[in-house]
Amino acid sequence: MGEVSALDEVGSLQHETLGERVTGELRALLIAGRLAPGEKLSLRRVAEALGVSMMPVREAVSRLAADKALEVLPGRAVRVPVLTLAQFRELTRIRLVVEGFAAEEATKVITEAQIAVVARHEAAFLAAAKDPPDPAAAVGANRDLHFALYEAAGMPSLIEMISRLWLKAGPILNLDMRHEPKRLDGGSAVVAHAQLLAALRRRDPAAARQALVEDISAAAEHIERTARLAE
Repeated sequence: MGEVSALDEVGSLQHETLGERVTGELRALLIAGRLAPGEKLSLRRVAEALGVSMMPVREAVSRLAADKALEVLPGRAVRVPVLTLAQFRELTRIRLVVEGFAAEEATKVITEAQIAVVARHEAAFLAAAKDPPDPAAAVGANRDLHFALYEAAGMPSLIEMISRLWLKAGPILNLDMRHEPKRLDGGSAVVAHAQLLAALRRRDPAAARQALVEDISAAAEHIERTARLAE
């Protein structure tokens, strides 16, 4: 058996880097709600958009399918999963526990500089929510606000857990925000974000958790009422 050359090793490393890059790009699109539930993906279009071959795209799809963030259909078609009502309710219950915990823990250790970052994202969300609303900007600001808060807890494993939850929840949550722009100006998210920021400034973990729970719960209730979920 021949020895592995230095060129072979470089090639393997490059392939791994490309696969991770494509995975990261698709994860970001899912978390940001840029890909809608039921939307089919063209692997060739993904490869062309990112300037890579089909191999790292297939690798990324396999990773995301293992996380149930994408699903491979018969004929190797790929799409964003459509959650059932039961799946969405289960996901919401888990998010309330995990993200509520993250908000509480973050409030105990958050710095003034980190509060300022959360406040900037809240201001961006408010600006995007004003009439006429900018749903795309609001979605981005909402995501940035939540993750700035969670990252302040200083628990990388917790962030990884939450990111996996958002891979599944992001498409339906953010599709709702994009399709219902009237909910933005003065809506439940605006109120919850203000309460959350106030709790952070008071260093009140229980109040921060409650504001976060109300934010998630109000969005989930609205999605259930609009019947965007499969039975």
